[in-house]
Amino acid sequence: MVRRTLGNDRDGPDTLLVTPDTTQTEQMAEETAKLRELIVPARFVLFDFDGPICRLFAGHSAEQIASDQVRWLEERGLHGLLTEEERAEPDPHAVLRAVDRRHPGSDLVVELEERLTQQELAAAPSAWPTPYADPLIMTWHAMGSGLAVTTNNSPRAVSRYLEDRRLTQCFTPHIYGRTHDLHLLKPDPYCLNRALSAMGAPPSAALMIGDAPTDFVAAEEAGVGFLGYARNARKAELLRKAGAVSVVSSLEPVLRVLRGQI
Repeated sequence: MVRRTLGNDRDGPDTLLVTPDTTQTEQMAEETAKLRELIVPARFVLFDFDGPICRLFAGHSAEQIASDQVRWLEERGLHGLLTEEERAEPDPHAVLRAVDRRHPGSDLVVELEERLTQQELAAAPSAWPTPYADPLIMTWHAMGSGLAVTTNNSPRAVSRYLEDRRLTQCFTPHIYGRTHDLHLLKPDPYCLNRALSAMGAPPSAALMIGDAPTDFVAAEEAGVGFLGYARNARKAELLRKAGAVSVVSSLEPVLRVLRGQI
């Protein structure tokens, strides 16, 4: 319990007893105000895909896919291409980047990227929608906001998922994903800048929703506002360490602010 002095009169200072519930309410009000500052002015919204829109590998294992990539390389006599740390990497994008750093633009990289694309396409039908993402997307679209997907995933996998969820019309044609130029993956702002240019969107009027430090860095470099989405404490910590100020654990308050409910 905290005591706050309100003022003085002849009988001595008046005090307000502030309970933990009161403090929590004030904190929630402050966080809601920050959300409004980000959301209300945004006329263009750039969504990362795997995280804010869905969990792409919910029905598959990203770690297993990364392991398969490593095994595929080893079967071709390329065991020494990766370091021990890279071979243990649970992120398939990290493995792909590592190969591209050593053989940029090679047929090996093109084939490995296509293998990852096929795995993402296979995962799309069983991806788990992020709670509140669908209504949030549809509400923003209905309000006339310009929406784009800016992702390190294959745009073909994004399109397949959006078609299954009947969300394609909310984004088409603004789906910007991985190309064979892997050095342009986020944190490079390339896909964000493509989206902004195609939509005729000034960066000051745009907001990106992402779940990784690379999303935050890309947004910063593109001059775009950033809202972090973190489905667990580990992801929230990584975003905050990267410099993200506004991070939510659910898209529900974002939807409620957009609808004017809070």
